[in-house]
Amino acid sequence: MQLYRLLLPLSAAGVCWFLLCALHGHGIRQGHLWTGSCEIVTLEHYGSRPRRNIARQTARCACIEGQTAGTIRGRPACVRAEIVLSRQWCEMSPCLDDEGCDLLVNQSGWTCTQPGGRVKTTTVS
Repeated sequence: MQLYRLLLPLSAAGVCWFLLCALHGHGIRQGHLWTGSCEIVTLEHYGSRPRRNIARQTARCACIEGQTAGTIRGRPACVRAEIVLSRQWCEMSPCLDDEGCDLLVNQSGWTCTQPGGRVKTTTVS
């Protein structure tokens, strides 16, 4: 009888875990995003000029109210909408930890400068 009392809650917990995993996998397969998450939809690379690589990426985000799609530490993420509206891109911490962030003169994007001097420029369209 004691074994039955122990196995019943464990088997119920196992069934719940299985259902949660199945629902999570189903949501991702159907293309749904969890609130606050982003995914890269397209990623294209161009090598048209020497020493210059151009990459274009499109992301899709499911942000909460007051947030919009942005970039944190080089990855798509939900950021405060005021950052995008005011075009103060460096406030969303788009560069990696060891990089410095600077706004472009016309505020159309930002640059991330690595310690070795390499510069990555990002423009927003």
